[in-house]
Amino acid sequence: MNGADRLAEPLSRVLGARTAGGLAKLGLETVEDLLRHYPRRYGSPGERTDMSALTVGEHVTVMAEVRSTQVRSMRSRGGAMLEAIVTDGHHTLQLTFFAKRAGVLRMHESKLKPGSTGLFTGTVGDYRGRRQLTHPDYLIVGVDAADEAEAVLEASRPIPIYPAAAAVPTWRIGRSVRTVLDPLTDEDVPDPIPAGIRAERSLPTLLEALRAVHVPEREQDWERGQDRLRFEEALVLQTALARRRAAREDLAATPRPPVVDGLVAALDASLPFTLTPAQESVGREIAESLSGATPMMRLLQGDVGAGKTVVALRAMLQVVDAGGQAALLAPTEVLAAQHLRSLEQLLGPLAHGGMLGGDARATRVALLTGSQGSAARRQALGEAASGAAGIVVGTHALLSEGVQFADLGLVVVDEQHRFGVEQRDALRARGDRPPHMLVMTATPIPRTVAMTVFGDLETSTLSDRPPGRAETVTHIVPADNAAWLARTWQRVREEVDQGRRVYVVCPRIDADEQARGEDAPPTEPADAPGDEPFTLEWDGDDAPAASVPLASVTETAAMLADRPELAGVRIGRLHGRLAADAKDAAMAAFASGEAPVMVSTTVIEVGVDVPQATVMIVLDAERFGISQLHQLRGRVGRSTLPGLCLLVSRAEPGSVSRERLEALASTTDGFALAEKDLELRREGDVLGAAQSGGRNSLRLLRVVRDATLIDQARLVARDLVAADPRLETAPALASAISLWLGPEREDFLERG
Repeated sequence: MNGADRLAEPLSRVLGARTAGGLAKLGLETVEDLLRHYPRRYGSPGERTDMSALTVGEHVTVMAEVRSTQVRSMRSRGGAMLEAIVTDGHHTLQLTFFAKRAGVLRMHESKLKPGSTGLFTGTVGDYRGRRQLTHPDYLIVGVDAADEAEAVLEASRPIPIYPAAAAVPTWRIGRSVRTVLDPLTDEDVPDPIPAGIRAERSLPTLLEALRAVHVPEREQDWERGQDRLRFEEALVLQTALARRRAAREDLAATPRPPVVDGLVAALDASLPFTLTPAQESVGREIAESLSGATPMMRLLQGDVGAGKTVVALRAMLQVVDAGGQAALLAPTEVLAAQHLRSLEQLLGPLAHGGMLGGDARATRVALLTGSQGSAARRQALGEAASGAAGIVVGTHALLSEGVQFADLGLVVVDEQHRFGVEQRDALRARGDRPPHMLVMTATPIPRTVAMTVFGDLETSTLSDRPPGRAETVTHIVPADNAAWLARTWQRVREEVDQGRRVYVVCPRIDADEQARGEDAPPTEPADAPGDEPFTLEWDGDDAPAASVPLASVTETAAMLADRPELAGVRIGRLHGRLAADAKDAAMAAFASGEAPVMVSTTVIEVGVDVPQATVMIVLDAERFGISQLHQLRGRVGRSTLPGLCLLVSRAEPGSVSRERLEALASTTDGFALAEKDLELRREGDVLGAAQSGGRNSLRLLRVVRDATLIDQARLVARDLVAADPRLETAPALASAISLWLGPEREDFLERG
């Protein structure tokens, strides 16, 4: 049996059906699965678990010292009970075992000797005010060793503590690991890192690293093993990306070079403001990429209000100048309509190609959405297919098979995390040659940040804001504090009396609806399948009690209309179930001040631009993620008027949800928030579609913490692929890419 076959061997064959069945509950099916199930942390007999924070109902594994053990009969119910007290030196935990006869408990009593140290696992219960584990699994350090020398050694070295389950405690996983690991030789474990690279970086072999993390003699052993395994993960991913980049460079895109005295120059001359230095610099980067024969794949990062729209418009006009078309993909109809208005306002006569009053160089901007009337849709489809519309703005409707372009040269995706990668890829596949792609985001979501660090996308950053923009301050308002809530609604009236506008955002439309991150009409679902369904985010422990109803647009609008502070103020409503003309009417009434208070779902989250809007109130704010909240906050403070964002929340201090809100209140830096999002949610699955929490393909590598290591691996991978594109001299690395990624996942990397 060769090495690859040995690692692929089913655990049922090696460990037996019973043990393998338990491990299968953790997703461990093969020898390699088990070997790659690394310890979560390491214990030491001298370092006991702090038991002060144990909570009832929590499944725990603690390291503690046995203080006392007693077996006694139970008079009331018959039988016997063993009660042991374990301690971390300050706090105690009771262990309780029951049996029909006292003799059955003697085995436990013989192991649980006072002064011995062990690992104890179970679910924390409460009995008469004392925390306890009933019938816990446990391992006493050194007791199960073959001889005294082995017991001394076992008691002195780090103890691996694995991600485990109630049915499979950590020490059973450890024993299973030893069963499969001990017999292996280097020939059984093909090493993805070529020998020359290992020598250059003084890295152990894969087998040595696995033994170091699973059976360390000292702390330095598992640290060295983890370092090697992190580099391996980085190298496998970077090599896959390097091969993808090399393949993409072989693709031929149509160059779209700048045209002297074209639409871009005409736009620049007509703008009522001066481009910021960052906008000019990024514009040059994009213009150069569009001029090349290799498809551009670029991420345009800019915080809320940094001026991404103008940069994207200049890129689209460069493509139009060169004879092509551009598509701007927006996540909602409200935002698509907003983009249409913004582009037409910026372009003026340049958007009226072939029309009375249009500039001689003008093009047209068409809008295509799912709820358009048939006549408007036919006109938009015709202008896209004929090339009369140089720019086509749309929602998911742009992805329909019936939408054709004369010569699609650039796809601009606004707020890329709102679309599945498969959906974005659908536009890129149009035509004989792949179009260039520009992805825009104000707050990079974890996967975007991860893929940026991994080098899959070229990155352009708008690091400054247009002059004159006011700052927005953010405060958390406790939902159970009546005085603070009353002051919140008083502030709304004060803003209205000064001629300003106020948003009030709710997590659902009406009382009967299940909460979700956004809403949309049935004809145009906003939750894009495939990439990251943009749902509300909260951790199970942080979710409010089911008896507390979530705020809805319908009920909140009615409540505000009845409040004496807002007497005479018209309250508008906006959500995705409204027809397109009703949405437009609601936004128009809000913008004009006819209805200065807008109660809405997150349909207004991105791109909506009403300069007079100064206050954003988010109800049940703990139900939203950092990216959503930062985008919502970006709807205010878009002029010289200062902005205020109030996050009304029931999140408990110390919870993950509260930490998200506190992070948002502490900074307006979208890039800092993206890193905080990574810290709280981890990277998601950078190798596939599961992009928000859950099981992670990166077992040890962390994108933010290990950015330097990742960059080093990128350089190594680039040289490897340049010298050996097929990796014929590194077959184990090629196999690892195939095994870890597979054809679909490796392709996923390139789609970005």
